[in-house]
Amino acid sequence: MRLKKTKGIVLSYIKYSETSIIVRVFTREFGLKSYIVNGARSKSTKSKMAIYQPLTLLDLVVYDKEGSNLNRISEAKLLAPFQLVPFDFLRSGIAMFMAEVMGKSVFEGYQNEEFYDFLESAIQLLDDPQTLLKHFPLVFLWESSKYLGFAPEDSESFFFELKQYPEGPDVMEEEKDYLRNIITQSFYCDDKSTSKTRKNMLDHFLIFYGNHLELAGDWKSIKVLRQMMY
Repeated sequence: MRLKKTKGIVLSYIKYSETSIIVRVFTREFGLKSYIVNGARSKSTKSKMAIYQPLTLLDLVVYDKEGSNLNRISEAKLLAPFQLVPFDFLRSGIAMFMAEVMGKSVFEGYQNEEFYDFLESAIQLLDDPQTLLKHFPLVFLWESSKYLGFAPEDSESFFFELKQYPEGPDVMEEEKDYLRNIITQSFYCDDKSTSKTRKNMLDHFLIFYGNHLELAGDWKSIKVLRQMMY
């Protein structure tokens, strides 16, 4: 068993024994991995838990045993401490959604350095006070689909594939125009779309992801996210 260095993005964790956790981390070098963190919940090391919150960026030294689905973290430190995300209701809600999208989209051992680099940049943008947040979740879904291998060519292709036009042609054209702006402007999108249009697009994207990833079950973060999409 060797020690190796990598960068990683925390997706989630579960309790393990009385004081430990198992944390899922999307690492740059090894892909999605699960690690035991001993003593993370003990009274003497409660501060440890702060670095295992969703989307935290970490510098890691990990034990890597070939063929093992569960390894251990030797050292973990913050790669880029958050300035806003944990303290801002909207940003933290978007962060929970992003972590859930990633958790549903990648599988154990899946490795993609370009996707990791995009995610790290997106997380840092989320923490930037200058970033426009209205369109952020939708831009994130569009951009992520490129790395996951199922991005349509354009807005027309997206809606043709989806075949979801329940509210008539006028609404459909509005949403097509909105998606065109998301595609061309990315995280700098300043579209003046209504809250209803953004919520409709979110629903379309979730169906789109569900179809491609064959997802079952609910999205836990969606109820809160929809309430925040002003």
